[in-house]
Amino acid sequence: MMRSVTGRLMLLDTASLYFRAYFGVPESVKAPDGTPVNAVRGLLDFIDRLVKDHRPDHLVACMDADWRPAWRVELIPSYKAHRVAEERPAGPDREEVPDTLSPQVPVIEAVLDAVGIARVGVPGYEADDVIGTYTARAEGPVDIVTGDRDLYQLVDDARGVRVLYPVKGVGTLALTDEAALREKYGVDGPGYADLALLRGDPSDGLPGVPGVGEKTAAKLLAEFGDLAGILAAIDDPGAKLTPAQRRRLAEARPYLAVAPKVVRVADDVPLPEVATELPKAPRDPGALDALTARWGLGGSLERLLTTLRS
Repeated sequence: MMRSVTGRLMLLDTASLYFRAYFGVPESVKAPDGTPVNAVRGLLDFIDRLVKDHRPDHLVACMDADWRPAWRVELIPSYKAHRVAEERPAGPDREEVPDTLSPQVPVIEAVLDAVGIARVGVPGYEADDVIGTYTARAEGPVDIVTGDRDLYQLVDDARGVRVLYPVKGVGTLALTDEAALREKYGVDGPGYADLALLRGDPSDGLPGVPGVGEKTAAKLLAEFGDLAGILAAIDDPGAKLTPAQRRRLAEARPYLAVAPKVVRVADDVPLPEVATELPKAPRDPGALDALTARWGLGGSLERLLTTLRS
């Protein structure tokens, strides 16, 4: 069960953001013992800026409890298969976890917990699914902060759901609403999931339909409305499909039958009962003092605490 969330809800795709923080802040930012803490401090600075600029009432750091869920792999065995031999990826669009980032992840988690920022991961699900479920159940507007375009599928102007996408480090965000999606991709939020599964995504091991790239996928969706309309068109001799498109789509039917469940984020994750309200004071001041001393969190943490108090 999750508490009812009213007011503006901000959902962080945490791994995506700390990966960007890692590359956006020099590795020369170190703890007193010389351990790099650039991802930790960069993420704290990013959260501080997000809270200052957007003033959410609720904030959840969403986590990957399972970055390659078995139920997705069962449907499409190639799903993230190329990552299996690697360390658990820190972000949905990165293939390697730098050695100096991995040790910072437990520190990030401990700091968020001590500050009192809700941190939610659910066994068997990715952070995207946690975000999708919170979004589905929210009673107010939702800001999704992510560097993963897959979450564009959740954009919904009527419900006030938008994506804040980092375009340069963590300092510049592109606000993505339905108008932005239509301008760039020719689809709305739900249409983006159909677009993504048609074109495929090598970074996630999704084959897509051979010969159907992003532009062709957008044209097909504009012509036939959605994936169901495209599938119906395959058997309609009067449908405006080229012979090659008809053949390729027909051959891809087994993939298209299972891809929607893999590509679309879940909206029925069993979320835990956690307080999502933005904290006014640290949940565990003692632990936070110890973490600050151990890792030299300095001004980054103090700025965030000051913002939370205001």
